[in-house]
Amino acid sequence: MKVSENVSLADFSTMGLGGRASYLTEITSRMEVITALDWARARRLPSVMIGGGSNIVWSDAGFQGLVMVNKITSYEVFQEDDTNFYLTIGAGEPWDGVVERSVSAGLTGIEALSLIPGTAGATPIQNVGAYGQEISQSLTTVEAFDTQAKDFVTLAGADCGFSYRSSRFKTTDRGRFYITGLTLHLMKGNPLPPFYGAVQAYFEEHGVTDYTPAALREAVVAIRSAKLPDPAVVRNTGSFFANPLVSEPKYAELAQSYEPLPHWAAGENKVKLSAAWLIAEAGFKDYHDAETGMATWPKQSLVLINEKARRTADLLAFKKKIVDAVQAKFGITLEQEPEMLPG
Repeated sequence: MKVSENVSLADFSTMGLGGRASYLTEITSRMEVITALDWARARRLPSVMIGGGSNIVWSDAGFQGLVMVNKITSYEVFQEDDTNFYLTIGAGEPWDGVVERSVSAGLTGIEALSLIPGTAGATPIQNVGAYGQEISQSLTTVEAFDTQAKDFVTLAGADCGFSYRSSRFKTTDRGRFYITGLTLHLMKGNPLPPFYGAVQAYFEEHGVTDYTPAALREAVVAIRSAKLPDPAVVRNTGSFFANPLVSEPKYAELAQSYEPLPHWAAGENKVKLSAAWLIAEAGFKDYHDAETGMATWPKQSLVLINEKARRTADLLAFKKKIVDAVQAKFGITLEQEPEMLPG
């Protein structure tokens, strides 16, 4: 196992910020997880596993332990019958590559999750979702090393504690599991309407009536490319805030003052509001902050971009400005999506 010392964590977050890691190593197999954990334990060091860094905010203080970069790759297909297919994939697989391969095989279930950056292993942590699909809808099992059991375990999707943009990996069991692989259940066939509003509008604009997995992927790629920056070009971590869930009475109260108020039914007497709309209405549409060097992306206020910031403290100061403004105007507290490390 090759271990590097005193590594800049800014290079391991698409936001390009953060301190330094005492040690860092790449993990390419399940057994290397055990080797790395034993190495850290022998030195009484904390450890953390990351993927592509597209949903991470590192502290300026860095990480005084071992950072494990997940590079475990594999892609296996099991065909149960003419309709049901199961994909078992390594947690280090680039996620969009997994989506692309499944769509090429005519499988439906994750095509609306196209162009989401990062690795496959990160998708269950925040129950990644977009345009009407969530990973929890397709995920059957998660393979992980359990630091409590000190062994590899297989968790059923139903046992992952999935909720809107969250899971047990992000909340009650944060840091306990090191995810090494996933199994997804996909179907041979076409996605069925009704489609997410933006997708339906794209289909109508382009005269698409044959709703194949490839057509849905093409629509999502076009929509995302038009409004979201490429993290390889513009430093960002995608959507920085989750769309807030409010009670129906709270929605009714806001709707009396703001029309139109973008919203979606979210079940259990909850309504989902557009965080991007709230941020823009609070005065942060295409906002460039000279004090912190941060900005909001011109085409999507939900995305915070690093223009000239040098410290995570700058990002957090800009975040606070937005959160405070939205709270003051709407009485809603926005929640950060990217994981803060160390937490």
